[in-house]
Amino acid sequence: MKPIAVALVTASAARDQDDDLAPLQAALNAAGNIQLSTVDWDDGTVDWAKFDLTVLRSTWDYTQRLPEFLAWARRADAVTTLLNPLTVIDWNVDKHYLAELAKAGVPVVPSVFIEPGDDADVAIEHFLVAHAAEEFVVKPAIGAGSRDAQRYARADREQALAHAQRLLADGRSVLLQPYLDRVDEHGETALVFFEGRFSHAIRKGPLLRRGEGPTRALFAAEHITPSTPSAEEIRLAERTLAAIPFAQPLLYARVDLIHQADGAPRVLELELTEPSLFFAHATGSAERFAAAILRAAR
Repeated sequence: MKPIAVALVTASAARDQDDDLAPLQAALNAAGNIQLSTVDWDDGTVDWAKFDLTVLRSTWDYTQRLPEFLAWARRADAVTTLLNPLTVIDWNVDKHYLAELAKAGVPVVPSVFIEPGDDADVAIEHFLVAHAAEEFVVKPAIGAGSRDAQRYARADREQALAHAQRLLADGRSVLLQPYLDRVDEHGETALVFFEGRFSHAIRKGPLLRRGEGPTRALFAAEHITPSTPSAEEIRLAERTLAAIPFAQPLLYARVDLIHQADGAPRVLELELTEPSLFFAHATGSAERFAAAILRAAR
């Protein structure tokens, strides 16, 4: 039987930082009858048509090169099975999807967008009037790994305004969110799903620390520990995935949750493009994902 040709897609800058890559390669090689390649998305020498299945993994520089990345995804999607699909990627790389989830009734962290051409001063003032949180977050609507995201106290309004204006001047939409202070105590919970089924969860310590500027690395350093999510967290994650306006189930998904003051979880982000899956913190998770990839390839 001819081997199934599978590509795991990364970026040259991410290869040494992707802790998921080695365990997934090992699990896929052990699965049998797979011809596995690990390739950079922007490698112009790659013939994507030779792959039966192309799985996005650590393409973590895409936020700085988005038009180029989406053009590559369209070319690849035309000649191979790209997972997650191009339509999902297009939707998920821009955090305006949070507004769509909110309209669908999913409890997300309150989110306000400032668009290029808007008056950022007025928008921030309206935001601070509407939300009583002592601190808030300014981040780009298209971004990953907490890059260019920063936490501000209400008294730091002028610094926050300057941050927003820098992003807007670069043609980037800005996302404002109240900083839910339970994050400092509880961190974030990330729930990972394969083929729509819950696999495992981890806890991240707080990423945006008071007084620290935005990271310039591919992603902010993270403190990760295994986590057992509550039934309420699992229900919210499943509800979030059900609200995605695409065919289900997706090969992989990660739902990141934080908690508001009363302890109720809210969706911070929905990671459907190139999320870390934290195999090192969940025994058997790389093998579960490899089995899902094999089923998709067949």
